[in-house]
Amino acid sequence: MILNDPFARLLNLLKILQAYTGTKSRFFLGAVAGVVALKIILKQLNVKQPKLITNYAQVARQLNDNGLQFDEWDFIIVGGGTAGCVLASRLSENPNMRILLIEAGGSSKNVVESKIPSGFLRLFRTRRDYNLYTEPQRHAGNKKKYWPRAKLLGGCSAMNAMMAQYGAPSDFDEWAEITGDESWSWAHFSKYFRKFEKYNPDPRFPHVDPLLRGANGPVEIGYSAHIWPGCAGFVQASMNVGIPFSPDFCTTKGTQGTNKVLTYIDSKSTRVTTESAYLTDDVLARPNLTVVTYARVTKILFDTSSSIPRAIGVEFSSKSNVGIVGPTFRAHATKEVIVSGGAIYSPHILMLSGIGPAVQLSRHNIPVVLDIPGVGANLLDHPAVPLRLRERTGKAFNHLTPYDIRTTCLFIRELLRYKLWGTGPIASNFGEAVAFFRSDDPVLFPPAEYKHDIEDASSGTDAPDIELIMCTAAVRTHNGLLERQLEAYQILIVLLRPTSKGSLFLKSADPWDNPLMDPSYLETKHDLDVLVRGVRAALKIAHTEPMSTSVTDVHSAHPELDHHFSRLSDAELADIVRDRVETLYHPAGTCAMGPGGVVDSNLRVQGTRGLRVCDASIFPKLLSGHPTGAIIAAAEKLADVIKVQYA
Repeated sequence: MILNDPFARLLNLLKILQAYTGTKSRFFLGAVAGVVALKIILKQLNVKQPKLITNYAQVARQLNDNGLQFDEWDFIIVGGGTAGCVLASRLSENPNMRILLIEAGGSSKNVVESKIPSGFLRLFRTRRDYNLYTEPQRHAGNKKKYWPRAKLLGGCSAMNAMMAQYGAPSDFDEWAEITGDESWSWAHFSKYFRKFEKYNPDPRFPHVDPLLRGANGPVEIGYSAHIWPGCAGFVQASMNVGIPFSPDFCTTKGTQGTNKVLTYIDSKSTRVTTESAYLTDDVLARPNLTVVTYARVTKILFDTSSSIPRAIGVEFSSKSNVGIVGPTFRAHATKEVIVSGGAIYSPHILMLSGIGPAVQLSRHNIPVVLDIPGVGANLLDHPAVPLRLRERTGKAFNHLTPYDIRTTCLFIRELLRYKLWGTGPIASNFGEAVAFFRSDDPVLFPPAEYKHDIEDASSGTDAPDIELIMCTAAVRTHNGLLERQLEAYQILIVLLRPTSKGSLFLKSADPWDNPLMDPSYLETKHDLDVLVRGVRAALKIAHTEPMSTSVTDVHSAHPELDHHFSRLSDAELADIVRDRVETLYHPAGTCAMGPGGVVDSNLRVQGTRGLRVCDASIFPKLLSGHPTGAIIAAAEKLADVIKVQYA
């Protein structure tokens, strides 16, 4: 939507600049005009959303000395993240179901850094981020690794790179085999991808068959309006080294190949989150749905009068910016409590409530409701390693972090392009193009050169175990440029199927203490070997036409960059991988489905009644790609299961 009044004021300011063409004053006034316009836009956008409750007495009873008191709901959903928003919307379609959704953060709808595709990095380490760090990684330089997790409605769908790629078909067939339930197989589960999708066809990408994509779902997907020249070169160079072109990564044909990646974006180049897609004004107006914000569930309540504990409600509270914890409230669920706190907070909430490894719970004096050793185990993540190279297109994204008058003016120009037409680099998700392939591909890794075999950890022969993401800028750690004036790009090498598994533990019985997370990065030789091969493949692509002549400055010797990596041995590259490895923001598996796990194939916590989990924590194995789509689809599937059960 174009904000006519602010832009009319901005255009008046820009007219003044015409009188100063060719002078330094033009740059100064341009910067001033841009700052003023940006403030106007932000002020216009900063409007509170309707029906988001922060007065908890409207939905629950404060605990007092007179005994337990509850306000009553049919379903209480713990966490308004990627899955929670879907469940709240779908379950409240039945007017006879009373739904309470409780979220620790606020709305993302008017958070500009979330709405703008290129803005998500600016949310890191802010009040909208849990700002988590792992335990020191023994096999990765003994460093603590930063894990951003969104504290917003929509969860990490409001703070990620928006990649709408769902994994390989065989990933879901593997889930079906693990759970013994064919409803999770690609043949059956893929219908839920189509259910949530609303694909916007793009004439620049005629190879996508719209008949294979959803057309009427709430979640818009499409290609971003901006294509950095380096990303187009990356796709062509990937094809030239032997990676096939993929018209669409999300069909039965499989994931392997290279192309620009689809994103969760609407026709106006605005991010689509599960909040914006599922919690529309019409949905929020339903009398049977209430959404509580800025409240953290601290405990699930159980009726333990029978041999099988039954979830009957939750306790929740809030914490001020200065660390003062507010009063505790309780709400009652007549049917079920559904935990959707994500791979970190779902197991955390379960353990705080007495569901988890008995030894660990007893250590923190938490009464054991049910001993389930799998809670917090099987912590999986996609490790990623950056390869940073100098670029020569002259169109690097450095000016999106302006540092002087010139880059400020360039930024204002791009802001105008984005706000007026939805185009330009601000419409980019930074990771515009990708390549998926296998570490045992004989074309990329000829057996004569790569003499040792690597364990096949993929879900099937057509599934990849390496992803390369072509990024439009090079960063030092997550969101900090290497150097302000250094024009460079990076290729992220992603290990899709790690064999290393970690765990999540309680730090204390205090619900405001974040849990301890140890993903055990690079614990296995397999993981290190695959990432080293990925680095080799990335170097090969970067030095293949048209990258070698149009994108990569192959003669650069800049000390901050990695042009010398091609001269290093595998052992030297392995040391670099250990030093640089970071998260791709995809933790999963800590409340896994299947034998020895936590939930059954209908996502019921085994050994309990009235309690389910739905988010990335239920994944028994990592996907060969990006998890957001599978989380949305799993929530759609669970909503259908519940509707049938309580019809």
